[in-house]
Amino acid sequence: MKEPQSQPWNWAAKREKKAFLALEDGSIFRGYSVGFTRDTVGEVVFNTGMTGYQEILSDPSYSGQLVTLTYPEIGNTGINSSDMESRGMFARGLIVHDCNNSSNWRAEESLTSWLSRCEVPAISGIDTRALTIRLRDKGTLKGCLAVSGILTEEEAVTLARKWVGLDNQDYAVRVSCDNVQQWDVDESISRSWGITEDLPPADLQIVAYDFGIKWNILRSLRLSGMVVTLVPARTPARDVLAMKPDGVFLSNGPADPAAVTYAITAVGEMIGKVPLMGICLGHQILGLALGGRTSRLKFGHHGCNHPVKNLFTGRVEITSQNHNFAIERDSLAPNRIDITHVNLNDQTVEGISHRSEPLFSVQYHPEACPGPHDPFYQFARFRSLIEG
Repeated sequence: MKEPQSQPWNWAAKREKKAFLALEDGSIFRGYSVGFTRDTVGEVVFNTGMTGYQEILSDPSYSGQLVTLTYPEIGNTGINSSDMESRGMFARGLIVHDCNNSSNWRAEESLTSWLSRCEVPAISGIDTRALTIRLRDKGTLKGCLAVSGILTEEEAVTLARKWVGLDNQDYAVRVSCDNVQQWDVDESISRSWGITEDLPPADLQIVAYDFGIKWNILRSLRLSGMVVTLVPARTPARDVLAMKPDGVFLSNGPADPAAVTYAITAVGEMIGKVPLMGICLGHQILGLALGGRTSRLKFGHHGCNHPVKNLFTGRVEITSQNHNFAIERDSLAPNRIDITHVNLNDQTVEGISHRSEPLFSVQYHPEACPGPHDPFYQFARFRSLIEG
């Protein structure tokens, strides 16, 4: 058993590292730095999950964002290699109320050490409840995380206002893999999940578009009997179809779906030629390829306790979500496309399927890491779609 590698903090010294968060509306939240010493700008969002900070920070869908965790005590379980959801940390910054030493048998590194090693700034000691209420009332805001001691509060507000933001920005190409990869199913699953029993047979060949895919999606596909070939976000449809896959998976990812024009084109060319499944950004891209529209939500959905109703079964699922955009309900052709799932908090579209073509998508994360496993059946649904 590994011993936690974190070292006791000198709390007095840490709190001398003054820092603040400046929002574009002029609000200032003061605290102290607990991460890398570098000022940064990003879109400030809040996540309501009580656990899973490592999976959140390593989710490529948070690229370009400063993540506020509403749970007040963060860092207790440290960081370990098994809980990573990608090759590194993709959030631009972390905002917490209190950052603690790690005290867990699985910890290999402290959260503060990981933040510093990944060169990601973070702030602790602020009123995250007040910040969350502001974001909920005003909507998502651009912010500047000032930890270097160089910027004045006025300068930081100006930088936040001048930042281009995430609207009309393609971040999928920034976080995608660079080349075609055959995912190392056996070793990766056994190493990451500690699985010792035999894996189920893998008899289906899947191509997955990497718009910012989470590793737990790859694990889930393999555990559902699928071998995955991962392709970069810009891969043309003709190259994917030439691989003769049994199905094509469209992954999650960051920023504005309408800006990922090459993917919308590619998906449009594959509709009716191969079974398709999309989640999160992949769901939105599929909706756009079907002629729909997407628009920004007021403050997005970020957390692992969002209620979603399956309109076909009447069942309510508790889901994990991370997105700032959604498909507009009235943009989908009702004679061709069924809305299969809706969010019970705001009635936004959470799932669609086609009446004649083999495809479906969901807005939430059926692999749910962190989060509940209610929607895991979606991978079996994909398999059933492929098998006819």
